[in-house]
Amino acid sequence: MQADKKRGPPGANYPWSLIALLWVVAFLNAADRSVIVAVMPNIRAEYGLSGNQLALISSVFFWVYAAAALFTGRLGDSARRTRVVLYGLAFWSVATGLIPLVSGFAMLLGARAIVAAGESTYYPTATALIGDWHKPATRSRALSLHQTAVFAGSGLGALLAGALADHFGWRMPFLVFAVAGLLWVAVLYRTLQDAPIVHTAAEAGKGNEPYGVVLRIKPAVMLFVVFFLANGVANGITVWAPTFVHDMLGESLTGSAFYGSASINIAGFVAVPLGGLLADTLARRNPVGRFYTLAIGLTVAALMLLPMLWARSGAMVGMVLIATTLGKGLFDGCIYAAMQDVVPPSARSTAVGLMTTCGFIGAGFAPLVISVLSKTLGMAGAFASFGALYAIAVLILLATRESTRAAVIANQQQVQ
Repeated sequence: MQADKKRGPPGANYPWSLIALLWVVAFLNAADRSVIVAVMPNIRAEYGLSGNQLALISSVFFWVYAAAALFTGRLGDSARRTRVVLYGLAFWSVATGLIPLVSGFAMLLGARAIVAAGESTYYPTATALIGDWHKPATRSRALSLHQTAVFAGSGLGALLAGALADHFGWRMPFLVFAVAGLLWVAVLYRTLQDAPIVHTAAEAGKGNEPYGVVLRIKPAVMLFVVFFLANGVANGITVWAPTFVHDMLGESLTGSAFYGSASINIAGFVAVPLGGLLADTLARRNPVGRFYTLAIGLTVAALMLLPMLWARSGAMVGMVLIATTLGKGLFDGCIYAAMQDVVPPSARSTAVGLMTTCGFIGAGFAPLVISVLSKTLGMAGAFASFGALYAIAVLILLATRESTRAAVIANQQQVQ
């Protein structure tokens, strides 16, 4: 797919300018998703919802996202990647702006499902587009800088949503972020460009179906399982932490968002670029360097969850969340680059779509599991017990390192 001739060839710095452009989209993607977490206590009070119903609001979002990503990931390997990003952002922004019109629990579930379908278009295609513009030497750093937007969007988005909800009601944050998304669509329309190289099987005239290509790569399938476990743990804690702090301390929505959400996202924002830098460094020395970075990050995340058992204040909860997220941030900083190490360019968006499907299925179930476990273990005990899932993911990464090494080398030879 050639660069847009009307704009002329992009400058030498465009690969990094692309990260800045997409960073804002990723910020909005995460912010639109996290608003609901910040205002859950208000929604619970207005509609008289139970804990399981609150969990279901988040779970339905992730399940729909997971189902849609099966198809939207494939779309990024067959259509212009820039257009998939543009139309997806416009769609989910409009859907977010319609949420204030809901009048009950069922309508809220439906509206969140529509937002999820729109948001699923973004990450598979965006990470593939970044991979098109960035060579392996800088790929982890580029993708990790882009990934910081998820933490910024979730953290700042939750804080802003909490503040707006405290002053103007819980519906206002949805309107604010919807307008911001539509304004950014106008900016991207004039600036976003596809890379001037052949990316997809369709462009190259190849008959290989990307689904088949990805599913034949064992390390890619292994990453699906690892992402299922890691994303499940992280989202289960992210969904419930603000409500846990709110109920335990009687904090305002702004205060609970700070301790239970901003703490997670500040730590992630700091750790993700470090994960990208570490992964690029290790990858220069060892073909599976990025996969070792994944294992290091999840080991730290698992160990740092255990002190949650002794947390007795919002500040203590925030400290534990910061510590465990520093480890998870190392993982997040290189997970997409690790997938691109074993999957050819023509199937990258499909691979991330399938991985997203697996990860978001886990993310959908985790809030429900924590809700159930908290009845016997308490919320802190439920959080701490999830560290075992991180540990399982580490064991899988280490047990498959030799087959991963072979796949990385084979993919490098194919791409070259």
